Amino acid sequence: MVTIVTKPFGQMEVDERQIIDFPEGIYGFEDIRKFAILDAKEKSPFKWMQALDEPDLAFVIIRPVDFMIKYELEVLPSDLEEIGATSPDEVIVFAIVTIPEDPSRMTANLQGPVIINPKTRCGKQAISLSENYSVRHYILEEIKKASVKG
Repeated sequence: MVTIVTKPFGQMEVDERQIIDFPEGIYGFEDIRKFAILDAKEKSPFKWMQALDEPDLAFVIIRPVDFMIKYELEVLPSDLEEIGATSPDEVIVFAIVTIPEDPSRMTANLQGPVIINPKTRCGKQAISLSENYSVRHYILEEIKKASVKG
């Protein structure tokens, strides 16, 4: 176990397996290389991606498959190779969430997916090659679509 200081929870202990190395950082935060993936609440699809060296830097993240009917990761093969994966099936995909004053307008950045290889505990923020995904994809609208079709 490793003790870290977090933005949402203060000081806490995390399992080393929750720590992910981002050799290139995250866009806009290229110098921050290690993040811990933390559960937001029980039974919530949201998680926190907490910077280890910057307690005030944490992102809310969500897996696209948790709010979309269909999501397909389309990134360069080199993006997968950089984290030790050979196919999209080997990675966990997250999207960084932006929560504005009106939470019903929260969005997920599907244009810049965060891909993590759980075996190597290595991650990267990639650029989606799909034209179907935007930087501001409305989460609640996608959930409504899923409930109508479901």
